[in-house]
Amino acid sequence: MAGRRVTGEEATGSARRTTEPDAAAVVARAGVRPTIIDVSVRAGVSRMTVSRALRAPHLVRPDTREAIARAIDELGYVPDRAAEALSTRRSGFVGLVVPTLTNTNFADAARGLTDIIRREGYELLIGYTDYDENAMLRHVRDMLGRRAEALVLPAGPRGPALRALLAGETIPIVQMAGLVADPVHPMVGYSNHEAGRLAARHLIALGHTRIGVLAAEGDGLSCDHRGGRRLEGFVEVLREEGLGEDLVERMGKPPVSFTQGGQAMGALLDRAPDLHAVFAVSDLVGVGALMECRRRGVRVPEDVSLMGFGGFEIGGAVVPALTTVAVDYRAIGERTGTMVLDLLAGRHDVPRIVDLGVTLMQRETTAFRPALLSVPA
Repeated sequence: MAGRRVTGEEATGSARRTTEPDAAAVVARAGVRPTIIDVSVRAGVSRMTVSRALRAPHLVRPDTREAIARAIDELGYVPDRAAEALSTRRSGFVGLVVPTLTNTNFADAARGLTDIIRREGYELLIGYTDYDENAMLRHVRDMLGRRAEALVLPAGPRGPALRALLAGETIPIVQMAGLVADPVHPMVGYSNHEAGRLAARHLIALGHTRIGVLAAEGDGLSCDHRGGRRLEGFVEVLREEGLGEDLVERMGKPPVSFTQGGQAMGALLDRAPDLHAVFAVSDLVGVGALMECRRRGVRVPEDVSLMGFGGFEIGGAVVPALTTVAVDYRAIGERTGTMVLDLLAGRHDVPRIVDLGVTLMQRETTAFRPALLSVPA
């Protein structure tokens, strides 16, 4: 009966399995981390075959891949990425810098980005700045020092040191979230300026004329530039319609919180008790403002209409549900991931700007002014 021809590599592996002690037992007794050699012994293949299965599994026979995967699981082997980076001169990671970790939208973007780049074997390294330009510079330097293969950065102005650092880089750099007219690097996102204009038009269309805004403080480079652009767009429409623009309440430096939103809403109600409507430049601020209205017995939307920005999950969960200008950050992350992979692959047809837009999501916290609904006698 004809049998399958046994290769020298497999014969050697069989001999090792019968003559050498169990690799897992050796590792356990020694109290050390399993190595790629331990995996090769357990799987009955060469070290080179294990390495090939990890780097390019499509080049390894399915049954061999299964044996190696089984050995990895049994031993609890973790590949030494540092050694691999030294031999291949590739780190295998993409760096992402975000303004804050308290904003779930940035978490959604990071998830979308990760889902895409993992298809090509890349992982994500995340840093956050709390809207501090110096922290951004430190993160970028550190990621470049660790041989990041691409960088994804939040859109916004850059200081001279960061501009100079990025100008000398040859790796792909993509900006994410806000859009600008003439970007230095490719970008994926939406127009914060248009988001502010959309919010203002919505409240004005409902008949509101005494309209306030809750915005963050900050100046120079260490501030919420995206929120600032939304504020500019909103106030621009107020001016165009001949409405007052004096009801802007600043609530402290970013990242802003529920508590700050409540405090700012209280201050705004104290100085403008005849307020018709309020736009919060973040849903987090909007939810805090909603809670302050409830504490004061101010009915939303009967007494004051209220809307936010971002499309946060909590905005749809509160009662009444918060009207918002929504952004699909998961889609932004996915599209950014695709752009990063295209740039890493050397494609020349990558667009400079990808605008995914914003969406008005009218829920329960905005309504027509009661005066507009009354019937004259």
